[in-house]
Amino acid sequence: MTSEQPFKIAVSDDALALLKRKLDDTRLPDEVNAAEWAYGAPLTDIRRLVTRWRDGYDWRTHERELNALPMFTCTIEVDGFGELSVHYVHQKSAAKGAIPLLFVHGWPGSFLEVTRVLPLLTSVSADHPSFHVVAPSLPGYAWSEGVLEKGFNAKHYAALFHKLMISLGYTEYVTQGGNWGHILALATASLYGPKHVKASHTNSPICEPPTFFGRPIVLLKCLITSFTSREREAASITQNFFKNGMGYYAEQSTKPQTIGYSLADSPVGLLAWIYEKLVAWTDAYPWTDDEILTWISIYWFSRAGPAASIRIYYELALSGEVSAFPKTTVPVGLSFFPKDIVPFPKVLLRSKGRIVFESEHKVGGIFAAYEQPEALVGDLRKMFGKSGPAAGVVPRCTGY
Repeated sequence: MTSEQPFKIAVSDDALALLKRKLDDTRLPDEVNAAEWAYGAPLTDIRRLVTRWRDGYDWRTHERELNALPMFTCTIEVDGFGELSVHYVHQKSAAKGAIPLLFVHGWPGSFLEVTRVLPLLTSVSADHPSFHVVAPSLPGYAWSEGVLEKGFNAKHYAALFHKLMISLGYTEYVTQGGNWGHILALATASLYGPKHVKASHTNSPICEPPTFFGRPIVLLKCLITSFTSREREAASITQNFFKNGMGYYAEQSTKPQTIGYSLADSPVGLLAWIYEKLVAWTDAYPWTDDEILTWISIYWFSRAGPAASIRIYYELALSGEVSAFPKTTVPVGLSFFPKDIVPFPKVLLRSKGRIVFESEHKVGGIFAAYEQPEALVGDLRKMFGKSGPAAGVVPRCTGY
């Protein structure tokens, strides 16, 4: 393990020129009349975004803004996979007793998701706890090195995260994650709590459904529970997702290399593939074109290339961890946003761990940290604040 090194994004002029040439050579498909979103990302939207990316978007401006973040890299050895260079954001609070927090993103997110919660989490006040924040880019994302050996699953991500936290001097810490971050943050808590990981919070909780042969008592509770109108609506969202929204998952979890060629070679293919999810998985969030293009550009210019980012689907599907709620004894907090892509009934989630905090929100989707930063940070403050159910879980780090 190497000590952390300051990092600045420095996309080469040659890489920018290649992107321009590829955008110049774009060949867009036609579209069925009145298709709107039924067939996927609309042609009108993609044409507009391609034009902006090619003729008006200035990566260097956004690169400078990103470089204002406290970014670092270090090399961490993961058993069976050798050394991996990891890119991460590390912002310390000025509060002496700040709580160390590991923030974990998912796909198609990136470290960009932490940018809006970072100033809120690290702010110092007598009215709420403050946090030291560590937000790694998953291996194969942004400027973290990709994994080129088979079998890198949740326990390996957890080992990498834990070694990173230990290397930064955080021997006791809490975790927060959404999307893949839900599974990976809880896996870290499962493997390294309660000795090191003291609590975990998730904003997109999922779990495996119960059956008569697996968790029959929970299944019985589900059958006799009178669900709220919101939970019934959530069930409808989940059913619609499994019926109409799983195409990307089928490809990425079975043949990621095949779609990887398109993502790696075609910036427009990458744009359409991710743009659809940015719209579908948020709650009418008012994306600007430059926001979208920065989000996509981080994938396009990433160290390992965009194809590396989707292999997590294959590996975790193979290990049976896709819909997992890793078992842990540490306190767990749950935040529910109405546009979570697969919202699960609370009776199921409560059976999976020591749930000490729950919060429901009226607006937001799977990228809560980016879309609803105040709401998400508010939940963390309530959970870990002086009167919260997880107050004082990290010895000598009360948040104040």
